[in-house]
Amino acid sequence: MNNQPLTYRETAWFFFPLVLNVQLMSISHTIINSFLARLDDYVTALAGMSVAMIIHVFLSSPSYQNHTITLVQARGRKSTISVLAYICTISTYVAVLVALVAFTSAGDLVFGLLGTPPEVVTEARRAMRIMVVLPFISGFRFFCQGMLLRIRRTGLISFATGIRAGSLFLYLALGSLWFGGAQLGGFALVSCIATETLVICLLLWRVHPVIENDGPEKSFRDILKYGLPLAYSSCLQQAIPLLISGIIGRFSDGAMALAAFGVIRGLVFLLAGPMRNLQQAHLALVNSPRDSRLLFRFSLVLATTLSILFLLAAGPLDTFILGRLLGVEAELSRYMRLGLALCAIFPFFYGASHLLRGWFSGVEKTALLGKSTIMKCLFILLLWWPLVAWQPPVAGITIAILLLVSSEILEAGYLFMQRLQQRGPGSPLVPR
Repeated sequence: MNNQPLTYRETAWFFFPLVLNVQLMSISHTIINSFLARLDDYVTALAGMSVAMIIHVFLSSPSYQNHTITLVQARGRKSTISVLAYICTISTYVAVLVALVAFTSAGDLVFGLLGTPPEVVTEARRAMRIMVVLPFISGFRFFCQGMLLRIRRTGLISFATGIRAGSLFLYLALGSLWFGGAQLGGFALVSCIATETLVICLLLWRVHPVIENDGPEKSFRDILKYGLPLAYSSCLQQAIPLLISGIIGRFSDGAMALAAFGVIRGLVFLLAGPMRNLQQAHLALVNSPRDSRLLFRFSLVLATTLSILFLLAAGPLDTFILGRLLGVEAELSRYMRLGLALCAIFPFFYGASHLLRGWFSGVEKTALLGKSTIMKCLFILLLWWPLVAWQPPVAGITIAILLLVSSEILEAGYLFMQRLQQRGPGSPLVPR
């Protein structure tokens, strides 16, 4: 690890390639949807791919912290082998769940809960049958990303993701010779991620990072104890939008609220998504109180910039951003304006949560991260019946964003208080 004082330049060179990585992944999904939209039965194909992705993302969420686990725990030969064993275990678990939905009657219950039409169920299942192998491919990709994060070579991660996005066109063209509908989307997605994994593996082999044995070696049981709270925390994070959708869908303006929530969630993912990378940035860059203060100031500048973008999208630039770029009708745009403006405070608490998550991950107190996510879910569940019974006299989308922001404030506040207890007086973002 680099023990030199952290600089803004170094922070930016580490952080912004990760932002580009997220955007490139978003683009790859957009490319698939654009291709499917040109098919004859495009409605069923798009709906099938959308449902398949919703289910797959939720089932795969326990593996989304594998790069963090690799970054923190792969610090010796035995520990690295234990991390790989953990990743294989989680990948097998996810693959079995995806296979149950794709191939057995257990999937009928899942599709029934989502209210999926029969023809869309057929398309979604066809896509998911190909995607069964994806957890193993993504698992090794996360491992390689974690190793590159340790040596601060985030540019290589973005390069591999760029190759993934570019290769999509080839796989969509080739796949159309054998597949159709949502299955074509599933084939292209698996193929491009496999290509990304191969590229990042070759890049990792070329830079050949040294595995530093700078602490006690970890067994598979140690990795399991560290990783499982992160795994179920990631899973519960994906449940938050589903719970909010379940509430607002029961309001009198449920259809409009759900449509607006879908649009705003896309914008939140695009604009506030970069704040998630603060967790990895803290783990890879912070070696002293000075480094922690610099990263904290960096996060404030970034959150302020993103907050301004939300306000612009809700105000002066709403016609351009919502109307021209996103194709949102004027009526829906007016309806969601207040909710979108409320999102301006979201990046600050979202960033604080992930800075604190970085600290707790670094000191191996991941159980607290699992508890914080459980609190968020319980908070929304406790408000479910009162809100549905009351039917507040405000727009459903406003309630949705208030729930989203309030749950994030709750998590940030809980982690903040826990951090103070861990250290005592002083900045909760500064290491011991």
